[in-house]
Amino acid sequence: MSSPSKRVVYIAGPFRGANAWEIEQNIRRAEELALEAWKAGAAVLCPHTNTRHFGGVLPDEVWLAGDQEFVVRSNAVLTTPDWGRSFGATAEVALAREMQIPIFHSYQIDGHPRLPASFLAWVDK
Repeated sequence: MSSPSKRVVYIAGPFRGANAWEIEQNIRRAEELALEAWKAGAAVLCPHTNTRHFGGVLPDEVWLAGDQEFVVRSNAVLTTPDWGRSFGATAEVALAREMQIPIFHSYQIDGHPRLPASFLAWVDK
């Protein structure tokens, strides 16, 4: 059974935090944005949920390198509203720019992420 291919979108945003609660809040923000992107019609890679409970098992560099591989294999990067405070997300956006992968920046209204109109138009193509 054949189905139309979906555009694959990578979520870039902060993961690490000063404590477990901050990390969980970062994961939840990324999850909420990922769900919105799924609802819009994209297939979404959310690394925050992929490695949620892996902290301390391997060095951070392992996760960051894996995430960069996901960026290269994605059709676009969608950032959380607070992506700029993250070393990893900043590197992912720079890699996407270098690879000429489209980058879309979400924004927040009433504490919830919103998708930019440009992303919605791109997914709908």
